[in-house]
Amino acid sequence: DRTANASLDGEGHLVIKAIKENFTGVDGATRGYTSARLVTRGKFEPTYGRIEARIKVPFGQGLWPAFWLFGRNISSVGWPTCGEIDVMEIIGREPSTVYGTIHGPGFSGAGGLSNSFTLLEGKKFTDEFHTFEVEWNPRDISFYVDGLHYHTRKSPEFTGNQQWVFDHPFYLLLNVAVGGSWSGNPDQTTAFPQTMMVDYVRVYSDVRTPIRRIR
Repeated sequence: DRTANASLDGEGHLVIKAIKENFTGVDGATRGYTSARLVTRGKFEPTYGRIEARIKVPFGQGLWPAFWLFGRNISSVGWPTCGEIDVMEIIGREPSTVYGTIHGPGFSGAGGLSNSFTLLEGKKFTDEFHTFEVEWNPRDISFYVDGLHYHTRKSPEFTGNQQWVFDHPFYLLLNVAVGGSWSGNPDQTTAFPQTMMVDYVRVYSDVRTPIRRIR
């Protein structure tokens, strides 16, 4: 909750900054990095629609930028029953690849239902802005990068212990994590500070009409 980690740059961008510094949090623990997570819980919680953001991600081993959604009912049913939609996750050691994933009962954590999209010719998502998008309706969730479709999951596919839990309001999150079991930790090659720049977040009730623009 500091402008050092989340601010506007005066040119229309949200900037989330990961900083290498010793900082004591509200839990009393001192850690070696700070960053930020922005959350729309209690403020904006859509059910279905097209949800997209235009983002330039940071670069470096141990960085884990993400644009994602959590079910609003997480406090009453817990995770993964609330559902999770990861519109964009990129880990620093794979700067050319984005992952789109859903999590729910029977397919959570490392077992999330995922697919990836990789840029061609050695291009990296860190080089410029890209648009990351999901189209979410009662029967399926589809993932896109720069308007190119690469992944769909359909509710009729879910059987047995897998439950489709994407039929209620979700809230949006934007963050840059430092370290983690998937991304690994920063090393001597990782430069700080690192920034994720967000040009816009847009949510459409259908494929034509925006119902809310978050900037």
